[in-house]
Amino acid sequence: MSTKDFIEKDYYKVLGVPKDATEAEIKKAYRKLARENHPDANKGNVKAEERFKEISEANDILGDPKKRKEYDEARALFGNGGFRPGPGAGGGTFNFDLGDLFGGGAQSGGQGGFGGGLGDVFGGLFNRTGGGPGAGTRTQPRRGQDIESEVTLSFTEAIEGATVPLRMSSQAPCKACSGTGDKNGTPRVCPTCVGTGQVARGSGGGFSLTDPCPDCKGRGLIAEDPCDVCKGSGRAKSSRTMQVRIPAGVSDGQRIRLRGKGTPGERGGPAGDLYVVVHVKEHPVFGRRGDNLTVTVPVTYAEAALGGEVRVPTLGGPPVTLKLPAGTPNGRTMRARGKGAVRKDGTRGDLLVTVEVSVPKDLTGKARDALEAYREATADEDPRAELFKAAKGA
Repeated sequence: MSTKDFIEKDYYKVLGVPKDATEAEIKKAYRKLARENHPDANKGNVKAEERFKEISEANDILGDPKKRKEYDEARALFGNGGFRPGPGAGGGTFNFDLGDLFGGGAQSGGQGGFGGGLGDVFGGLFNRTGGGPGAGTRTQPRRGQDIESEVTLSFTEAIEGATVPLRMSSQAPCKACSGTGDKNGTPRVCPTCVGTGQVARGSGGGFSLTDPCPDCKGRGLIAEDPCDVCKGSGRAKSSRTMQVRIPAGVSDGQRIRLRGKGTPGERGGPAGDLYVVVHVKEHPVFGRRGDNLTVTVPVTYAEAALGGEVRVPTLGGPPVTLKLPAGTPNGRTMRARGKGAVRKDGTRGDLLVTVEVSVPKDLTGKARDALEAYREATADEDPRAELFKAAKGA
């Protein structure tokens, strides 16, 4: 906001008080208007937010005796944008553009000019060094902080998706003071950062960087009478339980971002995000390899040697039947399509079935006799012949 804008603004009219109002009357008017127009009490109301900024700006000037005196003198000198000469100048008012006075080359160094003295007056009045970025007393919306939580799901919930209750503890607007930080709900604009919540620091490279204001902790506002609950910060610890939808197909250790579910913002600012780290319990039967599920299925020696059909369990669905070719070796993996985890596009991976030949610990008489007969019939076959041949050749 330019110096011209400041001079032409009637801060007394903004607060609804006469020009001879006492400090107590100004303070009372400000508190009443600030409470009615505070952003936390008018969420989503842009007009109320702008009105609150205007009220805070007026209080910052009129609530400070020194600034108020300089403001009154400036208004008396320039009126509503017009220069009023003293007695003997012919009377009347000479209207001209204040930009000519404060702009570049505006009699800043010549005789009879107004540059140095008036620049000092307005610099002190508005706590500004010019009309550059960051000038003015506008309090900016502030985004809420991101928060992180954890949730543990069963194997099935991770594959199919689940809605789980999540109890969150985070900082939120203090209910005792409606997020203002002040007992009366009327904080004042921070004079250090002029409501921006940031202060500039030189970098030595021809430009400046900004840091959070150390006096208002980045809020842009300072409580005159700090709230007993939040100690003037405007924020208090809050607990809430929300229902969080975990999408199907999440994996162990995955970090899910939920936009706008974090700490509420300040002065109409957006809420932060919630990050949920997912932990998945192991399943006694099924495992996972990317979008595919895995399962190990025992088969008898006869099934592996002669072939046959084998029933295989699936996760949350009916069993499937796989055809086992004759001579299937131990450890061979077969595929049941579409029986795996849910992919991002809604399709499913596969179920990878690994065959494990089961060796019986105890054999009955008939089974033992049959196996003995098989051993005699295959006595000339040496399954390890190729192994020794390869070892010797290497």
